[in-house]
Amino acid sequence: MPPADLLDHKLLFVTGKGGVGKSTVAAALALLGSQRGKRTLVCEIDAKGNLADFFEAGETDYTPREIQPNLWAMSMDTEASLQEYLRLQMRLPAIARIGPLARAFEFVATAAPGVREILTVGKPVWEVREGNYDLVVVDAVATGHIVGQLGAPQAINELVHVGLIRQQTGWLIDILGNKETTGLVIVTTPEEMPVNETIELAGHVEDETDVALSTIVVNRVLPELFGRGEEEVFEELREPAAVGALRDASDGPVEPVMEAARLAVTMRRTRAGHIERLRTSIDQRVPLLYVPYLFMRAHGFRTTRQVAEALSAELSY
Repeated sequence: MPPADLLDHKLLFVTGKGGVGKSTVAAALALLGSQRGKRTLVCEIDAKGNLADFFEAGETDYTPREIQPNLWAMSMDTEASLQEYLRLQMRLPAIARIGPLARAFEFVATAAPGVREILTVGKPVWEVREGNYDLVVVDAVATGHIVGQLGAPQAINELVHVGLIRQQTGWLIDILGNKETTGLVIVTTPEEMPVNETIELAGHVEDETDVALSTIVVNRVLPELFGRGEEEVFEELREPAAVGALRDASDGPVEPVMEAARLAVTMRRTRAGHIERLRTSIDQRVPLLYVPYLFMRAHGFRTTRQVAEALSAELSY
């Protein structure tokens, strides 16, 4: 059985379609873990990403750096990961620049799909294996690539039956496949395309990887401004006679206000429909967590803190 609380995992991969708030949620989960007293590492897979912006803590690199109490951050670097792998697993001394070896690795990684993914996934899994952190949150690749990344150790394991590579993929598979240790979080928004991708990804994850889908975070959920009774009142007020009376009693036009109310109701109903379709299309045991729409122009630490508070409230239910 998976942990009762999402943050009882030791390793969380956070993915989602581009633009849905994947990095925001990853940062918020890491912050929440640290606030709960867990020694937490947040790892950005895309070195060109902007995870540091969500903490307003400056750029990150391959060496974990403490950016908040109990919270360390790092960015993935494939060459640095290869360097560390050779030092830890092959007992080779550290090299200032791998140079020709790195170029050879590029050739092998291109010819043998899965090698690069193992180095990328292997770093956060290694941190879990060594017990360096209580919680590792990975701001992972987008939905179109996450299955290949999580499934790479198993794919290589099926090709190589003996030797060092087999040994290395073995422990990766054990940790990734442990539902109590590792979980996948998919971030989506209540819109047609993100929901479609989430439903499709949930199926691929179950069929093609050993990683458990732990939670789906529905981001940017609009508040329900009006109840059914209020909606009926607004519809009655849209009648020509009512509009005329309101116009006579007010100092300005009332039509824009009525249209704004109708738009708010329509958007809320449409998005609620997408959430309902998502709920009925995935395993009912997978919880949905809702994060409200935050009407902000920038994504800084304030936003991260508010999303963490929203997730904390959801996890407390």
